[in-house]
Amino acid sequence: MEGADRRGVGAGGGEPVSGAPSSLPPMMKFFRRVWNYLTAGANQKFEEKADPKIQLEQAIAEAQEQHQQLKEHAANVIAQQKQTEMNLERAMDQLERLNANARQAVKMADQAKQAGDPAKAAEYTKAAETIATQLIATEAQVEEMKALHYSATQASDQAKAAVATNGQLLQQKLAEKQQLLGQLEQARMQEQMNAAMASLSETVGREVPTLDEVRAKIEQRYAKAKGMSELTETSVESRMIEIENAAANVEAQDRLSSIRAELGIAEDTPAVATAPATPATPATEPATAPATEPPAAPATGSGF
Repeated sequence: MEGADRRGVGAGGGEPVSGAPSSLPPMMKFFRRVWNYLTAGANQKFEEKADPKIQLEQAIAEAQEQHQQLKEHAANVIAQQKQTEMNLERAMDQLERLNANARQAVKMADQAKQAGDPAKAAEYTKAAETIATQLIATEAQVEEMKALHYSATQASDQAKAAVATNGQLLQQKLAEKQQLLGQLEQARMQEQMNAAMASLSETVGREVPTLDEVRAKIEQRYAKAKGMSELTETSVESRMIEIENAAANVEAQDRLSSIRAELGIAEDTPAVATAPATPATPATEPATAPATEPPAAPATGSGF
């Protein structure tokens, strides 16, 4: 006890000696935390990089393997039930034979006794006793086999039901696998589409002008051209050109008029707008009186 106290207590009394086992648990906890952290990080990285299609195939393969193992186990149970059933059938056949032999031995012993042959009757009686002993043992064996067969039958039925249920679950998983594979392909197509659109947007914004920039450039050019056209229409040069064109048109019309006159062709006069009709003069209004002054007399020669 004193040696143990010396090993566990320092020179100062009551202080544990440095390097004692009490300093190890915190260090072990630290390393355990570090290991758990690294394991969690590795698992997270693995889940991020793992292909869902491969993981799905692994899950289905594991489910199929479990179903196969269950079927093998159920087959063993059913085989045991079949073996117990065959043993019971053989035991029942043997029991029937022993019953028949015991009956025959008893009959033969009785016949020998009636025939006055006690020695043979004793032999038959002894044989009948032996057969009866075997019959009792066989009956006990048959009862045990019946109990075993009943248990084996129940286990076989349970194994069959388990295989059927697990088979249905496996079919559901296979159907779900196809659905998940379809969703996975859709997700991949959508991801590729998103990546393509993102890449296109980045390329358009970085290497070539955007649609808004092109629209603004075209609208700017159109506005500038429209403004120049308006300036041209309102300039002095354009008015002079219009005057010259009008003068040339008048000269052409005059020349055409002179040609028509030479050819005796009447010119087409523009239609005159119809003036509104003046009201008729009343019948009672007197007509304008003729001039009352007589005409001037002819000049005579005396005036010359």
